[in-house]
Amino acid sequence: MPKVLIVEDDVRLARVIDDWLTGESYAVDHVTSGPAALERLTSHQYDVLILDWQVPGLTGLEVCKEYRANGGTGVVLMLTGKKEVSNKEEGLDSGADDYVTKPFHMRELSARLRALMRRSREIKTNVIKIGDLVLDSVSHRVTKGDRELQLMPREYALLEFFMRNPGKVFSADTILDKVWSNYSEASPDTVRVHITKLRSKIDTDGQDSLIKTLHRVGYKFERPAGSNQHEASEDADQEPIGDLES
Repeated sequence: MPKVLIVEDDVRLARVIDDWLTGESYAVDHVTSGPAALERLTSHQYDVLILDWQVPGLTGLEVCKEYRANGGTGVVLMLTGKKEVSNKEEGLDSGADDYVTKPFHMRELSARLRALMRRSREIKTNVIKIGDLVLDSVSHRVTKGDRELQLMPREYALLEFFMRNPGKVFSADTILDKVWSNYSEASPDTVRVHITKLRSKIDTDGQDSLIKTLHRVGYKFERPAGSNQHEASEDADQEPIGDLES
């Protein structure tokens, strides 16, 4: 469930895109200018950037070039009313991955994003297996042994984040940044509550919890005793994950 930054000064259009993508399980943030986009990109990680070509301060083209120059690897989709082939060429040469001409249908936009995400270097695997837990990020299905788990959207997002980063310690604030929308009113206590709920569904009676609490430090997902440390795909170890508000 990728995290998306929309850079669009047309507030009405941005709201339509936001509502649509949120309904498709993306976590969405929005800024209205090029400088605001670069400021946000210096402090947050995004899987997808949706850049309008003409935004105040800096163009989407300039934002894209700066983002790539600074090592940004997220998917970049340009939005513009420019229809000439030369304009498309310029946009793609700036580092964009795809180009959508206004007006467009939201179904086309989301289809293009799905295609780009499949090719994304940041999310390379669909199925993660650790111990008897199996998570399929395409079907959003989680099983434990032969039993399918019923997880709420936020619980699923937390589990996917932890399973992509086994053995790593994350503070509650870091988990908030990676899993919750930046506009969420969630707090470290919210993280604690959701982790408690998730533990009740993924842990095995009589065994230590898979999610360890490190006092005053944070949380760590540990493989169950006896599981192969190479059981999860090596490409699964990726941090950025986002989700809907629960």
